[in-house]
Amino acid sequence: MTVSAAVPAATTAPTPPLAARAASVGGSPVRDILAVTARPEVINFAGGLPAPGLFDKEGIAAAFQAVLTEQPERALQYSTTEGEPTLRAAIAARLSGRGLATEVDDLLVTTGSQQALSLLATALIEPGETVLVESPCYLAALQAFGLAGARVIAVPCDEAGVVPDALDELVALHRPKLLYTVPTFQNPTGRTMPADRRAAIAAVAARRGLWIVEDDPYGELRFEGERAPWIASYPGAEDRTVLLGSFSKVMAPGLRLGWMRGPAGLLRACAIAKQAADLHTPTVNQLAAARYLADNDLDAHLARVTGAYRERRDAMLAGLADALPEGSSWIRPEGGMFVWAKLPDGYDTTALLPEVVKHLVAYVPGAPFYAGVPDVATLRMCFVTQTPDEIAEGLRRLGGALVG
Repeated sequence: MTVSAAVPAATTAPTPPLAARAASVGGSPVRDILAVTARPEVINFAGGLPAPGLFDKEGIAAAFQAVLTEQPERALQYSTTEGEPTLRAAIAARLSGRGLATEVDDLLVTTGSQQALSLLATALIEPGETVLVESPCYLAALQAFGLAGARVIAVPCDEAGVVPDALDELVALHRPKLLYTVPTFQNPTGRTMPADRRAAIAAVAARRGLWIVEDDPYGELRFEGERAPWIASYPGAEDRTVLLGSFSKVMAPGLRLGWMRGPAGLLRACAIAKQAADLHTPTVNQLAAARYLADNDLDAHLARVTGAYRERRDAMLAGLADALPEGSSWIRPEGGMFVWAKLPDGYDTTALLPEVVKHLVAYVPGAPFYAGVPDVATLRMCFVTQTPDEIAEGLRRLGGALVG
């Protein structure tokens, strides 16, 4: 007789957990707000989107057509990790023409400048090491450094940006790996760091031993005032500054084209990290951008864009006094895309947002932009996506929600 042993009921073990860094770093509040306010009737000051009506659609389409007609095999093939030489040469020429001598080999093309932050975090930061950031700080940089396991500390700032003496004290105390800064038309505040402040920060980095990550996605969107040199150009900063740039705000964000300029050893480490991430930035996009720069006057296009953006900034500034409660303050940006405002003490812009959205207008609360203790009375508004008339109507709605 055959005896059959009892077979235990099948059990299913749980899957292993996510990495701690993935669980501890939240998503983007800006993108969460955009999802909620995507209805066309909402006037949305929450995004950081360039005005699509000002894209040079014909010029970009012609560049893609030329590339795909004249060199389709190359455009549709794999490329080098460092980036297409023609595009790197065009970027180097623009930087050199603006006073920062740059060679092709000083550059690495990235899939948007956001990827550059991720690559730098991979190449520079060990879990638990300290990174210094501005207060408040570009939100996606906080995400990138958080995912790398960094200890992120905010440096005190004023309306001119990072305070050099405070930076010096924090570097001496915490021995951080890097300082991340957006010195020109900063996101979220719109403020710009003057030349003497940039020189002082370069001196601190040289004396204390510190990497500087200088992010400049908005620098070419200047409406008024004189351009300050890049921190990378100051004595003491040459061998320790990584300059990031992007075509998202000056050509089109859908191209996903950015770049980093830095010392050879760090660029090599970032290239290795990029090989693990995506091998290379899309070839056809790089070649089309290079062709666009060869066939078109980007500076003339930027003059048209900044002219429109200046009118939109002025429309927003003109309406803020009536839209915000008495006692509010704001920064007047000389360029870029954002106005940063502070309501009187006692206001909480996060708590107020649902009521504001009921009035069919939206902003981004300031709290998520802080690495340290947030100022909950702050908010960011993007002024470039809407027309002056739409901005005026949006501020009227905002005033109805905040002022009554």
